[in-house]
Amino acid sequence: MYQIKIKNFVLKNYGKPFIVAEAGINHNGFIKTALKMVDVAKNAGCHAIKFQTYKAKELVQDKKLKFSYKSKGKLITETMYKMFKRYELKEKDWNIISKYCKKKKIIFFSTPQNYSDLEILLSHKIPAIKVGSDDFTNLFLIKKYLSHNLPTILSTGMANEKDLENVLKIKGIKNKKVIFLLCTSEYPTNHKNVNILKLLSLKKKISKNHLLGFSDHTTDNISSIMAVAHGCCFFEKHFTLRNNLSGPDHWFSLNPKQLRNWVNSINSAFNCLGKEDIKPTKNETKNKENFQRKIVVKNFIKKGQIIKIHDLDILRTSKKNALSANKLNRVLGNVAKYNFQKGDILKI
Repeated sequence: MYQIKIKNFVLKNYGKPFIVAEAGINHNGFIKTALKMVDVAKNAGCHAIKFQTYKAKELVQDKKLKFSYKSKGKLITETMYKMFKRYELKEKDWNIISKYCKKKKIIFFSTPQNYSDLEILLSHKIPAIKVGSDDFTNLFLIKKYLSHNLPTILSTGMANEKDLENVLKIKGIKNKKVIFLLCTSEYPTNHKNVNILKLLSLKKKISKNHLLGFSDHTTDNISSIMAVAHGCCFFEKHFTLRNNLSGPDHWFSLNPKQLRNWVNSINSAFNCLGKEDIKPTKNETKNKENFQRKIVVKNFIKKGQIIKIHDLDILRTSKKNALSANKLNRVLGNVAKYNFQKGDILKI
């Protein structure tokens, strides 16, 4: 089975889930908040924490471009440049964050908005590159990212079939380590717009060359649980320290308690997958002896008598040598070799 390694974690479709806490810009531009988020992600059982690395001046060209979002129960409208500039971390901050993650034994990586941002992250030896849905059609940038031969995670939000095909046509991509994430770029995402069944189409398109994951923008755990059942091995979701903080993403992000619950739900769903073999579990094998019904004599049967259905019952019994119910047709019509009392078991 095709596998991708991120640090010491081996990912494969239907394999153990790799779970990422998406901090994004929910640190609000404060390094102390970012470090607290690392602690929360670690305590929740996440394997990694992911941020967003950008420079506002390289992200927004029109400084008058307005942006509206919900924050602390109110609709806020401001320029997109002003908002991103407020949450921009300095280059030295990434050094502090990456070192702290190493200390806390949680994997650090981030979504670079431009190649210059990736160069900063590469200096901190990130084990993977994440490309957001907004850059899924930015083929030139994706090509440059892929040239580093690191596991590359591509979110497919807003993409149509042609967009996906264009990415899959990138020269040499079949030999690259790529994880395609089902994603809906709506914040938050309603259940009806998750489209888990889209994973079936993604599987056919990407063949066996790449892996599947899920970028979950819903407010509960249902979609991620379903994504586990469809083979996804990479999961990410936005979280915050508090939902009432000011900023565009806090109100729909998971709080620390919800984050831990989300992680537990994914791991529990994975445990439910089990194996494909049609056979009982160890405990079922033990229970089979007492739970499944067996053939018991209902009426006295005289030696030499033909055994008929009305002479027998199918009941649970503690008698270990009793014949299983599936032997009934082998018993009926036979001549009794012994006298059988009510409650006896038959011998063939």
